[in-house]
Amino acid sequence: MASRPTVDSPVVPARVGYVPLLRTPGAWRFLIPAFVARLPYAMLTLGIVLLVFDTSGSYGTAGAVAAVAAVAQALVGPQTGRLADQFGQSAVLLPSVLVHAASVGALTALALGHAPVWTLFATAATAGASVPQIGAMVRARWVARFDDRPGHLSTAFAFESVTDELTFVIGPVLATAIATTLAPAAALATEAALTVVGGLVFAGQRATAPVRHPRTAGGQRVSALASPGVRLLAGSFLGVGTVFGAMQVSVTAFAKAQGLAGMSGTVYGVFAGGSMLAGVLYGMVAWRRSARTRLLASYALLVLGCSTLWAMPDLTALAAAGLGCGLAIAPTLITGYTLVETLVADGAKTEAFTWLTGAIGLGLAAGSVAAGQLIDLSGPRTGFLVPVVGAGLGLVALVTLRGLLRGSTSRGRTVASGGGGRRGSLESRRVSATLD
Repeated sequence: MASRPTVDSPVVPARVGYVPLLRTPGAWRFLIPAFVARLPYAMLTLGIVLLVFDTSGSYGTAGAVAAVAAVAQALVGPQTGRLADQFGQSAVLLPSVLVHAASVGALTALALGHAPVWTLFATAATAGASVPQIGAMVRARWVARFDDRPGHLSTAFAFESVTDELTFVIGPVLATAIATTLAPAAALATEAALTVVGGLVFAGQRATAPVRHPRTAGGQRVSALASPGVRLLAGSFLGVGTVFGAMQVSVTAFAKAQGLAGMSGTVYGVFAGGSMLAGVLYGMVAWRRSARTRLLASYALLVLGCSTLWAMPDLTALAAAGLGCGLAIAPTLITGYTLVETLVADGAKTEAFTWLTGAIGLGLAAGSVAAGQLIDLSGPRTGFLVPVVGAGLGLVALVTLRGLLRGSTSRGRTVASGGGGRRGSLESRRVSATLD
């Protein structure tokens, strides 16, 4: 008789192909509008950089304004996720998309009118705070659908990471193309329109939304950050975010210095394309190494790839180096989301995913500001030192505190067991299949 799976001898869940996953009833009804609504996330920061630089002439100012939007998104996003867990996704999305569109419109008008910088900061903060947390909400829908089938859930997370990277392939190229052929303001107008259309249609797909978990009188609120493992993963995703932020600003500046400003979106798209390719392949493999080991390995490769960017002599070489760097992004994110899903109770799933997304946004902000300042002081090549430092610090944190991820196994089982015997058993199998 087969032995019972344990933490020390993990069971590899049967890997489910992408086609069977996409045949899930109702999947396409929320995936298509979700993609439309997620695409602007990859356009907002670059769109702000292009617009503010065009009106101010300073990469430092452009990076700072974009950073304010990213910081606001990182800080407010998890609160939005918490409200979605409590009141439902549609109730949160409807006001968010409308406020976001209005804020982007105000930011654009103020930038074109050469208003004081502090007004740009204020409107950028509102625009960032109102970014719909579509990615986290989609992942929460997959969890609600496949909570008892780890093979399906792992493939779903891989698919979501690939979707994220696809938006970062298309988004920057689209934003750059619109900004250079029409005007930078038109790029942000497109971002706002896509957010409204995609967000409202996604909000209307209520049948696939996860069950609400309203607070009861006297009940204790479940916090995703109560888990040390979640905090560690959020910190490591902060390092990944610095790679995104510094790359956007540095590639834009480097391309302009080479006299090929219109190619910046394409070069950044190659970087994101490498991540997308790695995500597709990663989701097709039934991994036998533990998720913790895979996370450390992919993060180390990310640091190694980032260390080559500053030395590239031209855009072609930079695109090739960016491709290699991007190959480590998706495996890192997929594994991180797989780990964090097991660390929190059902009433905090969306919040937990949003903390990781918010950490990326916060890192993006730090990377944008640091790279912008370095570029203004010492030229575009120095901006590529920021990803090495940011990702390097993330790797140090993961290696030093990796025991927190091992210790989270018992926590995941304890959280799940509160819902009943069958639920606890299912959670135990999922944890055993994904962690050490």
